[in-house]
Amino acid sequence: MSTSAKWVLGIIVGFLSLSAIFVFLIFFSIKSFSDYDESASTSGEKVAVIELKETIISSEDIVRQFKKFRSNRSIRAIVFRVESPGGGVAASQEIYEEVKKTRDSGKPVVVSMGSVAASGGYYVSCGADKIVANPGTLTGSIGVIFQFLHVNELLAKLGIDASTYKSGKFKDSGSPFRPPSADDKKLFDQLLGDVYDQFVDVVANERKLGRAFVVRYADGRVFTGKQAKEWGFVDTLGTYEDAIAIAGEMGGISGKPEVVKERKRQSLMETLLGNAALGLSGISDELFHQPIIQYKFTSPF
Repeated sequence: MSTSAKWVLGIIVGFLSLSAIFVFLIFFSIKSFSDYDESASTSGEKVAVIELKETIISSEDIVRQFKKFRSNRSIRAIVFRVESPGGGVAASQEIYEEVKKTRDSGKPVVVSMGSVAASGGYYVSCGADKIVANPGTLTGSIGVIFQFLHVNELLAKLGIDASTYKSGKFKDSGSPFRPPSADDKKLFDQLLGDVYDQFVDVVANERKLGRAFVVRYADGRVFTGKQAKEWGFVDTLGTYEDAIAIAGEMGGISGKPEVVKERKRQSLMETLLGNAALGLSGISDELFHQPIIQYKFTSPF
């Protein structure tokens, strides 16, 4: 075999080897995404912890955990640890409904707020029996946001034009290729107003507060856990451990409760790349999977 042929064969083998490694990494990364340790047994008296530690994009996993722990008789109460700036409207509403359904089934749910439990993070908390916040928790941000970019002027400077053919005047509302019209703005006001009213109604009903009182603070502002306690938006101030103790007491557990929660197994990709893999996943979510209309606290940081 000639030297050139050996080089070509070596390149082909190397390419196939790299391709196989790449496929292997992707397979295990995807496989482990839904591969959980089932830590709750069917005996004893336990408090389950469900964690929401990200922007709310999908409700599927949180809803699944509530259903599982609700049907497990050894779980006497659930602590819902919320560390989220909120996110999609529909996903937040679905999680709230599942929290409320669990509460109404007779299984106590206690929310433990972390550093941020705002907007949709506050919305999903409203379905619990009791909300526990740290004094410095950022919560509230009761409101709705809808954002989109305008690139029409930039494209014009580059000599690029865009054509749109549509069946109705609102079909391309929110398009980045033209500024919103007066009719568009009126439509958006009506749309956001309806979604905003849904948020306010949930807070007023669940917190037993007058609607006018809620509206006074429902202007998108965030407030501390201490302020939220003073105004009636949370029940008590305390830590994560305090929330577990409260849940155990509400569940009729004597002494310190045993705590169980699902642990997502780390994928091989995450093992090899560490925080970089998690960062890439977060960037992907931020860029490609964000809902358009959101209950979300938009932090400047």
